Amino acid sequence: MSGLVKDNLFRASGSIAAVAGGLSWQSVVTASTVTVSSGKGYFINTTSNACTITLPSSADEGDQIVLADYARTWGTNAITIDSNGLLFQGKTDVYIVDYDTAGQAINLVYSGSTVGWTPASDIVSALEPVAPVTQKAIFGYGTGPTAITNLVSSSGVVASDVTGVGTARSALGAATYGTDKVIFGYGNDGSANVSISNLVNNSGVVATDVTGVGTVRQSPAAASYGVDKAIFGFGEPNTAITNLVSNVGVVATDTAGVGTARTGPGASSYGEDKAIFGYGLAGSNTAVSNLVSNTGVVAADVTGVGTARRYPAAAGYGTDKGIFGFGYTSSNVSMTNLVSNVGVVAADVTGVGSARRGLGASSYGGDKAIFGYGQTSGYTGITNLVSSSGVVAADVTGVGTARGYLAAAGYSLSA
Repeated sequence: MSGLVKDNLFRASGSIAAVAGGLSWQSVVTASTVTVSSGKGYFINTTSNACTITLPSSADEGDQIVLADYARTWGTNAITIDSNGLLFQGKTDVYIVDYDTAGQAINLVYSGSTVGWTPASDIVSALEPVAPVTQKAIFGYGTGPTAITNLVSSSGVVASDVTGVGTARSALGAATYGTDKVIFGYGNDGSANVSISNLVNNSGVVATDVTGVGTVRQSPAAASYGVDKAIFGFGEPNTAITNLVSNVGVVATDTAGVGTARTGPGASSYGEDKAIFGYGLAGSNTAVSNLVSNTGVVAADVTGVGTARRYPAAAGYGTDKGIFGFGYTSSNVSMTNLVSNVGVVAADVTGVGSARRGLGASSYGGDKAIFGYGQTSGYTGITNLVSSSGVVAADVTGVGTARGYLAAAGYSLSA
């Protein structure tokens, strides 16, 4: 027997509203079992395990207990209520009472011996945390190889070259981490593949090399996930391995590959806290994609949508969607493919702007995106802005050193 979703117990701010009689809130419960008492409130954290909650064996009319989903994980690990000999909504405790929806909070009141415990409210908070959105972007590294960077303002204006920091290289990846910082990683320094990384602070300043972690490779893709973490994945020589990046920019060792091994895919965040890898070269061009959960778990291949190609770029736009753009089939293309907030890739959209491959892309301005640089017949510095509804604008004259096979990501929460 499961409760029905009813009244909203939450204020607009997402805090729990005051309830009759007053409550004494207890420490967060992480155990698999707990016995609760009347007149108290309990945050139940089921991140690691389900929890059985035993109600008092005796109660008086008006006794009250509040249970709340501390980490929004009841949808994964449910709570089970044991009414401990008393009735629950008129049923004996032979009946199983489960609550299994993320974000639920239950206000239980004892109504007397006829009905027993009953939810005065049994609700789901719709106010899930929203990831803060980056306002600026940075393009960095690229053919030469070089280590120069170009900052992008919150209005999409690209600045002139900033002297390079770190090992000059091309064919690398970049992603936002820690909500407002960037990490560049992997690539080729002109003589060999590397796994070094360079952190970028929330002012756009690039730090010196950090010793590489994980398999050396070039042409991986990278994206943010889980609000404040990042993931590098795939790359040449063809592989499907991934490396997670913590919210303080620490790169983890290799995670065994899932999905088609390939080089030169693109990657973007979507759905506020998830990511998607798509396209790339796996012997031949492909359009397969792989979704990444908000805990960094890569899923199996999703059948490709749109034109198979390699060396596209991808970025988030509209706060919760993504866009893949440009790339190489048997020639450079400028088509794009939008990604919905549930990770569904749409059919090709006719290209706008110069066809090219090996470019970079990033979100900027909170809900927009920018494609920049890349290889046409030579290298270019042109950019194309993407609106908050995913519409790509015409070429903007290039600023900074023309180059390809660079990377880009968003930084700074301030305009």
